[in-house]
Amino acid sequence: MKKTLSLILLILISASSISLAQTGQPLVSSKLAGTQHINPYNVYGVPFPRIEADNRVTFRFTAPYAEKVQVSINNVANDMVKGSDGVWTYTSEPQDLGYHNYWMIVDGAVVLDPATDGFIGYSHMCNGFEIPDPNGGFYDLKDVPHGNVQIENYYSTVTESWRHIYVYTPPDYEKNTSARYPVLYLQHGGGEDQRVWIEMGRTNLILDNLIAEGKAKPFIVVMETSAARKPGEPIPQMRAPGAPAPGQGAPGGQPGQGAPGAQPGPGAPGQGAPGGQAARPRMGFSFDTYAELMIKDMIPYIDKNFRTLSDQANRAMSGLSMGAMCTKAVTLAHLDTFGYIGLFSGGTIAPAEITDKSKVKLVFMSYGSRERGSESVKNAADALNQAGIKGVSYVSPLTAHEFQSWRRSLKEYAQLLFK
Repeated sequence: MKKTLSLILLILISASSISLAQTGQPLVSSKLAGTQHINPYNVYGVPFPRIEADNRVTFRFTAPYAEKVQVSINNVANDMVKGSDGVWTYTSEPQDLGYHNYWMIVDGAVVLDPATDGFIGYSHMCNGFEIPDPNGGFYDLKDVPHGNVQIENYYSTVTESWRHIYVYTPPDYEKNTSARYPVLYLQHGGGEDQRVWIEMGRTNLILDNLIAEGKAKPFIVVMETSAARKPGEPIPQMRAPGAPAPGQGAPGGQPGQGAPGAQPGPGAPGQGAPGGQAARPRMGFSFDTYAELMIKDMIPYIDKNFRTLSDQANRAMSGLSMGAMCTKAVTLAHLDTFGYIGLFSGGTIAPAEITDKSKVKLVFMSYGSRERGSESVKNAADALNQAGIKGVSYVSPLTAHEFQSWRRSLKEYAQLLFK
């Protein structure tokens, strides 16, 4: 009897360990570039989706009774071909480097592929695949000291609700208990939440590697959803997965993610409106409410519960697409709180928008080269520098409105912070 109980306990412990291991970041590796290999986000032992040596992707999906099955890659639907065994197949055109969302459409219904993990994006759950970048070693898992990512909950008096945040602490945080650290508040895009900068953005690995190489100062990163509503404020109207929101060229604030070179539709969030100003999306929540939440609740919680350097010169904010617009709205209204500003694929900042240029340590602006707006960031940075405000621009080569642009942007931005 004791042996039986011990065996059952051992099985349960082993199962728990496997489950925890599978929820970690997959072993995305730049060394796989140019080879045929299984998509790193696949469920263990499942051979498809498969990344081909030329960066095409082969999908298989079993639906013997379906009349039509499509695979939507970054919101572009592609027809699959049904075999006599009821398995549908499709091989894509070569895809851009980095992470991409996809999902299945079965007889008009959006469904997930059970072959891979699920991720938030486009305002619904998606699947994912990764095209390895031969120069992507900066986000590879390496044998270097690693920081921790922990999940925290705090209560907001502004929204009268509990809030969910991810917090990255650098590798020496647990050992060097007398040290205090600067903080970066990092925002996701539309249709996403606090998970994406870890799951797709690989923020912790980027910073671990930069810190190990001596290219970035150790700092804390706080990731939270910017969706914040006060009691009584209207809840945004839900829309079907895959359907664009009003004023958006593609769902989730991620336009332009089709075939390589595809351009986002008009009015898509994160794209510069005339004059380099980003259009304000119709989101059902207010950046003003989120700014109030940050100032009254979240920043005090972080400063109280983590060893932070809590002055303006040691606090930064940045975000991608809609998160960049949120960053711009919050930081420009609170220059006493934030010294560093980063906009990834989310418009630019003009000197006239900064009320006190002496308070701004850095404005960083970036786009992917395939994005409309990529031509504007250098001129915007030049204008800031001419006005006596440090401006830096970056254009990610051969990427669109996608995480490879934002991984690279974070890498460049992180090396400039708190120096």
